[in-house]
Amino acid sequence: MTAMNPLHSAIVWDPSISPFSILGFEVRYYALCWMIGLLAAYFVVSRVYKNGGIKEELFDPLFFYCFFGILIGARLGHCLFYEPEYYLSHPLEMILPIKEINGSWKFIGYSGLASHGGVIGVVTGLLLYIRKTKLPFMWVLDSLGIAAPIFSAMVRLGNLMNSEIIGLPTEMPWGFVFVKTGITAPCHPAQLYESLAYFAVFIAIIILYRKHKEKVGTGLYAGFTLFTIFTFRFFVEYIKDNQVAFEDGMLLNMGQILSIPLVIAGGYLIYRSTRNKA
Repeated sequence: MTAMNPLHSAIVWDPSISPFSILGFEVRYYALCWMIGLLAAYFVVSRVYKNGGIKEELFDPLFFYCFFGILIGARLGHCLFYEPEYYLSHPLEMILPIKEINGSWKFIGYSGLASHGGVIGVVTGLLLYIRKTKLPFMWVLDSLGIAAPIFSAMVRLGNLMNSEIIGLPTEMPWGFVFVKTGITAPCHPAQLYESLAYFAVFIAIIILYRKHKEKVGTGLYAGFTLFTIFTFRFFVEYIKDNQVAFEDGMLLNMGQILSIPLVIAGGYLIYRSTRNKA
């Protein structure tokens, strides 16, 4: 990246990655954002289940399946989509929050997580959950679709606190100087753009659910979430710095390539829901 005029107005961004520690272990903002997002999603889905008259004992297992589905899917997605050569030769680091540094193992947490892998993980967990509970697949998928944007928004705030997944240099007055990256040029706060967009999607889908939940076909909420989130993700990638070297020179980066099938899936679910309701 090229340096910009140091007199250009910008936001200098250098927060601590850990606000406090517990028993000697640092609690990081990224983990806090993840947990807040999960709890918010938990609350939203619980309300949808209650409104749908679903027994409470059928709801609790959903959180278990989704939590591990997201975590495992997002982790494997990052390792296999973005750094397959490294992680296939270091498989232990793929599944455990550790890294070999100078011949010794160090706890580093799960710093590499991919949202596209998380979607695959959630769907896999959902299939296992449906097999156990016998609930309608599309109804449960819709309930998750209503909650997913708030979780996604909080995860992107966590990325912002970590100064990761940054944008390209910009002369806009809201550009961020991400001190931890060593880059002195103001850059697009791409994580913040995504977070705000996902909050907007969440507000829109909540309004849609409250006003029209009796009028829409199954699959609409899940389709709306997939289509809007990953369409925005596709276009915001144009102002992001590439995450890995092999993306340099590619017409579309990995995030865009992986977003296309999810946008198509979202569009199909929206179309299907309107046909079913017609």
